[in-house]
Amino acid sequence: MSAQSPAQITDVIGAIPYRMAFAGGWIDQPFVSRWNPRPPGSMVVVGMEPTCGFMERAGMATGTRNVALKLWNGRLPDRDPAELVRELYRQENSGLSEPSGSQDMIGLIYPGVNRLDYDFDHEGGIFPRHIESNNDPRIARWLEEVTWMLPVVPRPDGYNPLGVKNLDIEWVRRLGVTGRDCYDAVVACDAAALGASMNACMECWEAILPHTVKHPAVTTNLKGILAHYQSRYCGAMYSGCGGGYLYVVSDRPVPGAFQVKVRIAKT
Repeated sequence: MSAQSPAQITDVIGAIPYRMAFAGGWIDQPFVSRWNPRPPGSMVVVGMEPTCGFMERAGMATGTRNVALKLWNGRLPDRDPAELVRELYRQENSGLSEPSGSQDMIGLIYPGVNRLDYDFDHEGGIFPRHIESNNDPRIARWLEEVTWMLPVVPRPDGYNPLGVKNLDIEWVRRLGVTGRDCYDAVVACDAAALGASMNACMECWEAILPHTVKHPAVTTNLKGILAHYQSRYCGAMYSGCGGGYLYVVSDRPVPGAFQVKVRIAKT
């Protein structure tokens, strides 16, 4: 190693964590949660150690992370996480007509596995009414063992997932339920139930926001790839709209996929 070589990967990519967003995504957006007939609706985010860099425009909250890197000089401040979430939300979304959901900020800042419960009647649905967190090392290690990330394709230029909105109240309700089912499955270390919650979430995405999985600007067969992995493993879902990475739940290796390290609270 040369004298100029960085000692740690975080010297290159920064020490701000990443996050995975599992089932229930989009319920953090007020334009969705306002139609939930049985709030709160839930989604799951999982803190990740920054052990490698991830593709931009791939559902990994890299845009939010880039803002955090500049705002906090490359690492999370040692302050109240709820306060940090609001600070980062204000910094990223000031003046934006289509703001990022607060799950991006929460996922980067909160360690462990977190269920975010959104209710439009609470702060207009911008921030969750409640956050249920689990930092059990045993559960974190289990999740690392069964979660595989398969690189697919980043969102293309000109892509917008919001061109068609079918905000049917039953589908919105079901979306919020997938997040609760997902969290329960992780805490129970139940791979079949975790995969089922992801599959159900993708059904909701396609029903509510069909451009999340099929769009004129996306030339990759996202639906075909998803169906292939869902039929062969416990379940699968995309890291974000328009592609990104595919999360595959499996107790055996997934060819071409890799695994990550879950970030848990220090004791």
